[in-house]
Amino acid sequence: MNDRPRGDGEPAEGTPEYHWLYGGGADSPPASTPQSGQSGAPREPRPDETRMMPAMARPTPDPAGPTPPSRGPSRAGAPPTPPPVAPTPGAQPARRRRGPRFYLRIVLVLLLLWAAYLVAVPLIAWNKVDKVDFEPKGDRPADQPGTTYLMVGSDSRAGLTKEQRKEYATGNAAGQRTDTIMLMHTGSGPNLLMSIPRDSIVDVPGHGTTKINAAYAYGGPKLLVKTIEQNTGIRIDEYAEVGLGGVVSMVDAVGGIEICPTFRMKDRLAGLNIKKGCQEADGRVALAYARSRHSDPRYGDITRAKHQREVVSAVGSEVLSPWTFINPFRYWGVMMAVPDTFRFGEGMSPFGAARWALALTHVNGDSGLTCGVPISDLAVNWDAERSQKMFDYIKQDKTDDIPKSLCTPTGLPKSVTG
Repeated sequence: MNDRPRGDGEPAEGTPEYHWLYGGGADSPPASTPQSGQSGAPREPRPDETRMMPAMARPTPDPAGPTPPSRGPSRAGAPPTPPPVAPTPGAQPARRRRGPRFYLRIVLVLLLLWAAYLVAVPLIAWNKVDKVDFEPKGDRPADQPGTTYLMVGSDSRAGLTKEQRKEYATGNAAGQRTDTIMLMHTGSGPNLLMSIPRDSIVDVPGHGTTKINAAYAYGGPKLLVKTIEQNTGIRIDEYAEVGLGGVVSMVDAVGGIEICPTFRMKDRLAGLNIKKGCQEADGRVALAYARSRHSDPRYGDITRAKHQREVVSAVGSEVLSPWTFINPFRYWGVMMAVPDTFRFGEGMSPFGAARWALALTHVNGDSGLTCGVPISDLAVNWDAERSQKMFDYIKQDKTDDIPKSLCTPTGLPKSVTG
């Protein structure tokens, strides 16, 4: 029972026209809508009357459409956050671009690795090199300025197979002698490479007057060093020895060398048959070129000494060419050929060997001197006066004062050789 008082003109409760919310019948419009039979002005709602605001329909989102933008808080004046873009089907995600600093780090790492390789390989090879006790006992010349190396080419066939001895035309000679004897002096002046013909007639301590290569056969490196020091007065500071097979290995390791014979050379005993003029030579040809003494009927062994200096300096130039240090395979081959090619004197360090190899590249042309020891005849007797002058220049480290008339390819005076 509702005790609410009924207003004038309001239908009684319980009649069909009565509506408790709008105050009229079921079909009566809201209070804001004019009633039938009344004026067009809307009726003022009563203070206790509940009013309903018109509802607005929410738009239904399209499942295939874009995601509505976020309604999160934004700063005043900031543009609205754009909706995220859906990735294109099958598209690859964007890769992060790498700046120049990244590639610079890669280059630095590679350079460090290459530097480590350049240092490690020679040290590995050096540990395999045989050392020779070459310093004789007893009285020796006092220390002299500069550095003088004794370089010996041994004709030992040790280490060569039967097939190699046949290929290189070395024969089967037993024992070991010296096919090559050279002194190289480095110091304040130009480097000097001087050949001592193996048939030079000298006094060998304990064995009388004989050929100088007999000293090596009698007493090895020590007696040879003692013989040279006593006959020249030059102190030997370092020692390097190369075998027959070593010449082939080293030349092949550097990819060959250039030789420039001044006449056609054909020597069956050395296995040599080449034309006149500059040409590329592999290890076998280079060895035959350095060993041949029958292809020149005039100078014989003296010409051979000249060719030996040519081969030695050419190998040194190739070993230290930029290509050796750029090509890792060639660098490895050259370094690993050293133990099979050379024996060094006790006390020689890897850095000392490097200085020696570098010096070999500066013995030709304007940067160095190549000479034969001054001799007086083709019987290879040393010229007492001229040879002593040459030895004095070396002992005093004055190679820049050596006259061209004293430093000749054959060791003979220019008046004889023309």
